[in-house]
Amino acid sequence: MQSITIETLVAAPTKKAWDYYTLPEHITQWNFADPSWHCPTAENDLRVGGKYKARMEAKDGSFGFDFEAIYTDVETHKKIGYALGDERKVEVFFQPEDDATQVKIIFDAENQNSLELQKNGWQAILDNYAQYTESN
Repeated sequence: MQSITIETLVAAPTKKAWDYYTLPEHITQWNFADPSWHCPTAENDLRVGGKYKARMEAKDGSFGFDFEAIYTDVETHKKIGYALGDERKVEVFFQPEDDATQVKIIFDAENQNSLELQKNGWQAILDNYAQYTESN
């Protein structure tokens, strides 16, 4: 299975970067790839064996889905690992850099969409996260 890597530098200390990435009240503010979509609800039991669930929907109600995962690795302020429902693996790394935090995500690609489309979609969500975190 091929993996894809995306990353961003967030102008925020690591604790804030971590909290804004993991707390449901923040996840709902940034977890979408396009402004025509939103994330109305998120649940996060951030522990090994815990479940993550975010509802992603088109704002016009035409389409939506639940993004769900089970945590396989949690190292507070450093790393999150999880498995998606189809067994694909995702790793998220938080690396302090001066007054900022490098956030890197490595995820197993799926075989329904092109690698470029997957990378661009996940990167757009990560960019929304960085922009939200920096402006709040």
